Amino acid sequence: MATPDFVLSLRRRIGHDPLWMPGVTAMVLDPARTRLLGVRRADDGRWTPVTGIIDPGEEPARAAVREVAEEAGIACRPLRLVDVRTLPEVTYANGDRAQYLDLCFLCEAAEDATPFPADGENTEARWFLLEELPPMNDRFREQLALALADVPAARFRA
Repeated sequence: MATPDFVLSLRRRIGHDPLWMPGVTAMVLDPARTRLLGVRRADDGRWTPVTGIIDPGEEPARAAVREVAEEAGIACRPLRLVDVRTLPEVTYANGDRAQYLDLCFLCEAAEDATPFPADGENTEARWFLLEELPPMNDRFREQLALALADVPAARFRA
């Protein structure tokens, strides 16, 4: 996974100490809303929706759109914020520690385009029928259920 330059700059100052990072998850549906975009991660082979780090000063919904274009090569538009949550702290193989604030957006593909692994972060990108999804962790399944419920308010924990 390519580490953004601003993170590398911070790491030179703080070493492996925990870094609080804003991130996005994009639940991208096709225009007919019958398929979900999935990407197979290059680092561990798991299927996930598109995820990524928000750049400094970047609007979160724009980050979701950018990440989809970078990782799957398709255009989409954000429809609504679905879920806001803090993810557990992670420790990477190099010892870097991070914790993410995840903002999950429901997005719709701009057209019925064919996704592809556009940036090396993933080995595959494809559409999955909603009733034939690949194995995904509980978080992603819960966020997809929230997206499909079409409730206008975002879910958050208090």
